[in-house]
Amino acid sequence: MDIKNEILWRIYLVALLFILFAVGIFVKTAQIQFVEGEKWRAHADSLYVDLRPVSADRGNIYSDDGSLLATSLPTFDVRMDCKSEAMSDELFTQYVDTLAHCLATLKDSPYTAGGYKRRLTQARQKGERYLLIKKKVEYPEMERIRTFPLYNLGKYKGGLIVERRSDRQRPFRMLAQRTIGYVREDIKPVGLEGAFDNVLAGEQGQRLMQRIAGGTWIPVHDLTEIEPKNGKDIVTTLNVNIQDITEDALYKAILHHDADHGCAIVMEVATGKIKAIANIGHDSEGDLWETYNYAVGESTEPGSTMKLAAMLALLEDGYVAPEDSINLDFGRMEFAGETMEDATNHRLGKATVQTAFEISSNVGIANMVYQYYRRADREEQFINHLKKFNLDKKTGIEIEGEGEPYIKEVGEDNWSAITSTWMSTGYELRLTPLQMLTFYNGVANDGKIMKPYMVEKIEEYGNEIEKFEPQVTQRRMASSATIDKVQDMLAGVVERGTARKIKLGNFRMAGKTGTAITNYRKGIPANQRKYQASFVGYFPAEQPKYSCIVVIRHPKQNGIYGGHVAAPVFREIANRCFAAHVDLHDPINAEPKPAPIAVADLPRIYTGYTDDLETSLVHLDLPVRSRTAGAWAGAQVQRDSLELRRRRITRNTVPDVRGMGMRDAMYLLGNEGLRVKVKGIGRVTTQSIKPGTPTQGQTVFLDLKL
Repeated sequence: MDIKNEILWRIYLVALLFILFAVGIFVKTAQIQFVEGEKWRAHADSLYVDLRPVSADRGNIYSDDGSLLATSLPTFDVRMDCKSEAMSDELFTQYVDTLAHCLATLKDSPYTAGGYKRRLTQARQKGERYLLIKKKVEYPEMERIRTFPLYNLGKYKGGLIVERRSDRQRPFRMLAQRTIGYVREDIKPVGLEGAFDNVLAGEQGQRLMQRIAGGTWIPVHDLTEIEPKNGKDIVTTLNVNIQDITEDALYKAILHHDADHGCAIVMEVATGKIKAIANIGHDSEGDLWETYNYAVGESTEPGSTMKLAAMLALLEDGYVAPEDSINLDFGRMEFAGETMEDATNHRLGKATVQTAFEISSNVGIANMVYQYYRRADREEQFINHLKKFNLDKKTGIEIEGEGEPYIKEVGEDNWSAITSTWMSTGYELRLTPLQMLTFYNGVANDGKIMKPYMVEKIEEYGNEIEKFEPQVTQRRMASSATIDKVQDMLAGVVERGTARKIKLGNFRMAGKTGTAITNYRKGIPANQRKYQASFVGYFPAEQPKYSCIVVIRHPKQNGIYGGHVAAPVFREIANRCFAAHVDLHDPINAEPKPAPIAVADLPRIYTGYTDDLETSLVHLDLPVRSRTAGAWAGAQVQRDSLELRRRRITRNTVPDVRGMGMRDAMYLLGNEGLRVKVKGIGRVTTQSIKPGTPTQGQTVFLDLKL
């Protein structure tokens, strides 16, 4: 019994010891957790350091002439460790007033000197270790901040924390914004930034960071332990001037026609290089902006621009010739129970194939396709032509989001007896503007289809790393004879057809108008129809340099048809490109030297500064003799040449300025203290005060005529 009690006593003693030990652990845990928790957490934070990733600077994006389209500029976030162990209370109190005053002088400072002092003092009392002073500080301002009192004592005594960031900038702002694109967290990459992210992004570096309360990481040093490797640069095919011309013309058209959105592309014919790509739509606030890349991504029924493909097939198969006569039935015809009408009342019962194409007759084109391709064995033949033109394939442009083309296959569930007929006028199929332009560019390029592309090369520190060459995707879309015929027909559209209003005198253009009803379901009244207006072509017509497409979706005023809405935009782009690019102009000495001028064609009289007259007349290769040593002279016809005769100018008298240009006349009259009023342009024909009259500060009225 005694042995049993002794054993129990020992068990109880051991149990009591375990209980006391457990209570002690619990008390100590509670003390650490609740009483000393903040102290030990701060201590743990100060001991927890790690190498954290540091982003590299993204590479630059350049235009074809070296202009910056996108670049990365370094900016800095300035913060303060108000609980830095090396910063004593005496040191903080000594400098807080002058530091607050200096911070208040920063650009766009949100606080006064007093406000900064209160903010810094409160942060010191709360022990904040990551107080934001200012975000996105540029380098010169950051260097100035380093000199501020307290901060100039260094990271530990002054508590200054500087975090370097890379801020993406576009010097030309909206210019090609959607095409250049962006890369952001949790958002699908867009444009060239997204497509070439692996090239532009570079390689991350590493930096020793310290974790503080709240899980925030702050840098231990200002410098990185492992430097990031900056991204490479890409040089695009985009031309800043052509891009600006294209965007400006499209922007004005969207406003003028109160359209929903639109796009325009300019491509180099021989290479497929995209020189400009513009997209204008409405943002969430209703303002015009580049919100979506319609040129690449929007696949729609194109309308009458598709008639070129139908005509190319008909001519290639030898079913028709441009001079053949076809039935237009005055613009209204029935096919398999469905009625088709022309957009305009042309009042033609018959016309040549060429004329039907130039006036964009739906009935004319559809009638030929219905007549020659409605047989089952020929429907496949027609579709195969469209495939040969690459209209069933994506272009393979570098950027993401290209819309899917849709060309119906014979035998599909929705194929009907008139599907090929309607396809010939641009319905029951879908194409993006870029895909349609690539097809037309092939016609301009004598039948060779080029792959469109926007990046010419990749560079690193100015050295070429990789170059992208033009690629041919279809070497021969039709015979040379057929291509020549459709090129003439496209030029005829501008010369005599639906685009004749955009005809210019200094160079020729070729192309095709297109108008598509986008909500043509039965039951929709005519006044509620919505339209897509387009024009696609190339210039100059004889030796094409650029091809261009303009598509404007749902215009609401000032016209709805392609010839009225989209074609003028094409004309403005072509005209301004032609004027701005010397390589599109013929050399002035390309033609043989003209025959000598006839005496009757010599100018009757011209008066001006003698040296200027002699230089001009010699440059124009006009026969001239000089019989004067004076500063001013007049040119007069003498038999087979011009003779320069002295024009005397006497001081303090009204000079004779008849026959002079305005600049010379103003110079002479102004030298005599006379006031001048001018009417007209050209040369002075009459002056109100007789030459030789003494000058008294009078006003002389001049009449000028060309």
